[in-house]
Amino acid sequence: MTGLHFDPRSETGAWRPARWVVPLFSLAGIVLVPWILFLIRSLPSTHAAAHWDIAWAGFDLALALLLLGVAIAAWRRSPWLEGAATAAAALLVVDAWFDILTSSSRVELAVAIAEAALAELPLAVLLLLIARDAERILAGVSASVQRVTGGRIEEQHPLGRDLEAHLLVRGDGRRWAEARDEQLAE
Repeated sequence: MTGLHFDPRSETGAWRPARWVVPLFSLAGIVLVPWILFLIRSLPSTHAAAHWDIAWAGFDLALALLLLGVAIAAWRRSPWLEGAATAAAALLVVDAWFDILTSSSRVELAVAIAEAALAELPLAVLLLLIARDAERILAGVSASVQRVTGGRIEEQHPLGRDLEAHLLVRGDGRRWAEARDEQLAE
């Protein structure tokens, strides 16, 4: 019901989501537009919040755990790397957004802009590049597993324990991802 479906008729062996996924999330995005307009018109420009410190500490704790998750997933060459890197990038962008918009003085605003420009947003871009490279590696390895197994979908994850993923810089300075699966190459 919530799974991804393998389409054996596709030449690329592409997956497709369940039929309800596209309409549900399209509707959710469309419904948010009037809600956003309502919020813009009805919410006050300022608001005092109880537990402001706990809210930010909790957010930063979640961000720290995600960044550690990225490090662990990369170290273990885990298929979770793509999701962890994408989620961490999203939280870094949200952190920069709210730090800038909730600054209460010019000094706080300058610090928030500097943190966003020098740390949070560049790190978010780097994480998205890592996620993109991880996705390409997973797609390549998955295709090679399907070639080797004759199109059967294996219960074991195609990354296996022998996969080595490397981010390489070519001679011309451009980045590209390379994956080597020793077990399948034999």
